[in-house]
Amino acid sequence: MSLLPQSFYTRPDVVQIAGDLLGKHLYTNIDGTITSGMICETEAYAGITDKASHAYGGRRTNRTETMYARGGIAYVYLCYGIHSLFNVVTNLPGIPHAVLIRAIIPADGIDYMLKRTEKEKVTKNFGTGPGRVSRLLGIHFRHSGLDLTGKDLLTPPAIWIEDCGFNVSAEMISAGPRVGVGYAGQDALLPYRFKLVTISESTCDL
Repeated sequence: MSLLPQSFYTRPDVVQIAGDLLGKHLYTNIDGTITSGMICETEAYAGITDKASHAYGGRRTNRTETMYARGGIAYVYLCYGIHSLFNVVTNLPGIPHAVLIRAIIPADGIDYMLKRTEKEKVTKNFGTGPGRVSRLLGIHFRHSGLDLTGKDLLTPPAIWIEDCGFNVSAEMISAGPRVGVGYAGQDALLPYRFKLVTISESTCDL
């Protein structure tokens, strides 16, 4: 295991972290079942100055309070009363930056993923969409607040991210505006969404 350390998440540039998460593997251990996928799409949310962020203007609610934790904590929220969306909190305590994981390439535990989604086979867009990511990996909004850096790994449910040594070059990444944040005005146009557009042979077992 090459677990991403706390120092990876507490860096100040959430946009850089969103790009750096591409190619890393997101793991879960839910009810004794381990599943994982390689992160291939992310979105950065830059806290109180970002109109697309839940914490814009310093907003604090019971739901968003987790965003003010130190980097390396899971922020999972319920969208439209249906979908649990998984985010990684970044930066230092009190600075509510976060990265939304929008898509994965399924790796470990695919049979369990199929059962969770009631599918018979893996399709082209099987791991695309933040709601589907959480469903595949068994992530629920009640998991918000879990420590991704090791503290909670011995007491499932657990969520963590590993570096499997997959080399992501700048040519493999596209950047563009985020999805579904038209309400954010000019901030909706910021190139804060990152996606792997070319994937070479990985050193991980995909």
